[in-house]
Amino acid sequence: MALVTSRYDILKKGESAIDFDLPGIDGKTYSLASFAKAKTLLIIFMCNHCPYVKPKFDYFVELQKKYGPLGLQIVAINSNDPTDYPEDNLEGMKQIAIEKGFNFPYLVDKGQEIAKKYGAICTPDPYLFTEKRLLAYHGRFDDAHKLPHSVAKTSEMEDAIKQVLASEQVTVLTMPSMGCSIKWNPGSEPKYFLDVLKSAKE
Repeated sequence: MALVTSRYDILKKGESAIDFDLPGIDGKTYSLASFAKAKTLLIIFMCNHCPYVKPKFDYFVELQKKYGPLGLQIVAINSNDPTDYPEDNLEGMKQIAIEKGFNFPYLVDKGQEIAKKYGAICTPDPYLFTEKRLLAYHGRFDDAHKLPHSVAKTSEMEDAIKQVLASEQVTVLTMPSMGCSIKWNPGSEPKYFLDVLKSAKE
């Protein structure tokens, strides 16, 4: 397991969200236009099996329930290779969504191109966008890595959500998210991921 943190050299704060055309576990296809009415969009690159993601499932549901009526829309994207990691296949996604009561779309990035365009590297790797779909915050949910939010001492992501919903500038200190690396299809690892591995060995 490669433990990595968010990268900031691909999609930068203030830049526009990158469109996608991805299937969800409900059989529908989603793009940015599917969420045009949302005042703020939180895209979370995640998966089913990562020990850094699993403790946050309930919190993701809580955030959508709490702030959805105010304009938040969460969208989860799974970019993991399901061949070597069968827990992250479509059936596994459907199962975990039912078990945890996901109240947001869960999409499949089979070709991993969307993860690469966003510069996503870890799970979870969340990106929060304004109503104009400009990146407002890209970083951790809280300081409780690998633990439930209930034991956290900080709430960076939730604080940023509240600022965006209030049409305020996000002043939350950016702290990178941390987790397992996205499980890339063999031979298709992006250069930014290979650079991280190279640096870790030096």
